Amino acid sequence: MQSVDIAIIGGGMVGLTLAAALADTELRIAVIEGHLPDPELQPLPDVRVSALSRASERIFRRLGVWEGIASRRISPYSKMTVWEQDSFAKIDFDAERLSQPDLGHIVENRVIQLALLDRVKQQSNVKLLAPERCENIAFGESEAWLTLASGKHLTAKLVVGADGANSWVRQQLDIPLTHWDYGHSAIVANIRCQESHEQTARQIFRPQGPLAFLPLSEPNLCSIVWSVPPEDAEQLCAMSNEAFDQHLTTAFDNQLGLCRVEGDRQAFPLKMRYARDFVRERVALVGDAAHTIHPLAGQGVNLGLLDAAALAQELKSLWLADKDIGKQANLRQYERWRKTEAAKMITAMQGFKELFSGSNPAKKLLRDIGMLVADKTPGVKDEFMRKALGLSGELPELARHSS
Repeated sequence: MQSVDIAIIGGGMVGLTLAAALADTELRIAVIEGHLPDPELQPLPDVRVSALSRASERIFRRLGVWEGIASRRISPYSKMTVWEQDSFAKIDFDAERLSQPDLGHIVENRVIQLALLDRVKQQSNVKLLAPERCENIAFGESEAWLTLASGKHLTAKLVVGADGANSWVRQQLDIPLTHWDYGHSAIVANIRCQESHEQTARQIFRPQGPLAFLPLSEPNLCSIVWSVPPEDAEQLCAMSNEAFDQHLTTAFDNQLGLCRVEGDRQAFPLKMRYARDFVRERVALVGDAAHTIHPLAGQGVNLGLLDAAALAQELKSLWLADKDIGKQANLRQYERWRKTEAAKMITAMQGFKELFSGSNPAKKLLRDIGMLVADKTPGVKDEFMRKALGLSGELPELARHSS
């Protein structure tokens, strides 16, 4: 029977960020992960990528992780263009206007995970149990008992569910979900474009759903996130590369010339999830285990990384005050903080989705005028980008700008 202070179930980006953020404490941490990523990167990037905001960059820089990300593969972008198909309206964002070096970075999820693993493996207070999974959890008055697939047993004062959208931890506690199906699937793939992306992220709103081209490290290579109804996603993934290329080039208004898919295409259903409780006695949820949102603004992973930084901040405070880190009452501040931020983001994403869905002429005119006004009104546009970058709002200390 091993005894730890915190058992983090899930060694992905969010779970490992939490572990790394607690490096300067004496808290004993176990990270339990079922699958370790292959450390060898292929010439063609993975199709699962994230758009890291400035707030996420700050977190990784302060944790000593950013160098490990940048040394592998990273793609900064300095501009962003958003427009609607068959419309006069578009909106442009520029890092220079905000006096920023860039608007963010496109990074493969595996690259982030590998850099975090490098950091966490150096921590004397972390034990990485992988590949390993939990089979049972039980709770006592002052600790939780975990039974692992290998037959090992752990006790922990706090169990953190960082195990993704279909969280095992959340299911074991029967925590209810507010959820709905967005009625879309997201197709992700790497696309070789005829023209250079010029470090510009581009997104077109189409009646069937948004399509984003995210710039990768090669000037003619982009990662796409194409949101379409599930039956369309099935057809697009089943068709030949040549047919897919033609559909994609047309859907993207031929903005970067002829498009050519390279490597795999993957599709996954898009669902909104919001856990009723982010904390229970001896348990806290972070990242996708607590909430999932539509990817149209690329904020899902950033929201999860802020969860990890916020929880670490609260746990440090409790530890320094010699308080029980697993008591539900002591974790209420974290829950209120992060539930509020998640609810704001879910509401905003739903509003965007509703506003830009369909081809009703009156609604389309409203969208076009709104985009035009937003583009020509500096205060509105700049504040939107500041929020997206993580330059405003109630941020954890790890993510704040150092004055």
